[in-house]
Amino acid sequence: MAGIEIDDSTRDTFQALADDAGMPLEDYLATLAEEKKHERALAEGAEVFRQVTGDPATVSAFDAEFGGPPVRRTPRAA
Repeated sequence: MAGIEIDDSTRDTFQALADDAGMPLEDYLATLAEEKKHERALAEGAEVFRQVTGDPATVSAFDAEFGGPPVRRTPRAA
């Protein structure tokens, strides 16, 4: 791995994980990096979602533009 210096213990750990996955170390690290980028994007998206859905004005504006959730009517006993 040109340009990256890691201690032997960390490299051995990564190599063992790559071996367990049946992958060359470089491929394993590339896959790990992609998974971490995906996790970060999901975390950022979840935070934005919480912010937006926590703001009643934003929710109202969305409902006005696109329609709110369907209203469920429960049958009443006769």
